[in-house]
Amino acid sequence: MSSQLQYLLIGACILGFTGMEFITRRYQATVHGSATANDTWLEVLMFVSLIAITQPIALLGSNALCNRLMPAQHNAWANLPWWAMAGLLLIGDDLTQYLWHRASHTPLLWPLHRAHHSAAYMSVRITYRNNFFYYLMMPGLWIGGVAVYLGFGSVYAAYLVIKLAVILGAHCAWAWDAPLYRIRALRPLMWVLERTISTPATHQAHHALTNEDGIGHYKGNFGNLLFFWDVLFGTARITRKYPAKVGLQDDILFGPERWTTQMFYPLIHSKREHSALRRGGYGFTEADLQTEAKQEAA
Repeated sequence: MSSQLQYLLIGACILGFTGMEFITRRYQATVHGSATANDTWLEVLMFVSLIAITQPIALLGSNALCNRLMPAQHNAWANLPWWAMAGLLLIGDDLTQYLWHRASHTPLLWPLHRAHHSAAYMSVRITYRNNFFYYLMMPGLWIGGVAVYLGFGSVYAAYLVIKLAVILGAHCAWAWDAPLYRIRALRPLMWVLERTISTPATHQAHHALTNEDGIGHYKGNFGNLLFFWDVLFGTARITRKYPAKVGLQDDILFGPERWTTQMFYPLIHSKREHSALRRGGYGFTEADLQTEAKQEAA
């Protein structure tokens, strides 16, 4: 796949899902009025930094390391069939991203991923909303650079377009899967599909404000391209329903973190009393709310 075609398809994916958010008025209903200038700064600058800084560093850096450590392997795997390359990419990029995402919901790495969940809305605009160092340290980006060095160029480009289409669709304010669930003839197909790739229903559950409604599952549904990893490793929850609210409890209680802190922690620390973005701090969670409620009742 040529770079021009890749960029064209990526642009079409972004514009297509963005357009559907507006056509179905989901953007106007759920995002407009909820998103602030603070959100916009974070989302725009993270997207730009990923494209202009992080990806080039990972691709060029891994290429330089490969040239130094294994120069004889340049394009050594270029004659592999496309399906073998695709399988290796699913393991080297998508499986490692599942594991990285899952690890990012532990106390140690949560500050680097928290920004992605601090949005109180779903939209294509939050797809790459994260801490700067979250992507810089993501294993899949560096492994992708190694794959390109080994000769996966065209297959890797096509793989990225497909993956982008899936994750944009999973974050989109327009839930493309909702009408398909209502078509009886498509039930067998949707049963397979929702266990194979990330969908709005499964991914919105991951962004849910609470787990108490039986829909939210922010300690699971970690898959990016393939939801199959969640099924395989027991972290899946499939309800075909959508949470009423998404976001973080501590932001509701104490106000949102500044975009600079969310993007550049640990270089910049939060000044909030309860915050995961400060040394020794932690986010005020749903468990904390339940503890307080029990104490008040007693």
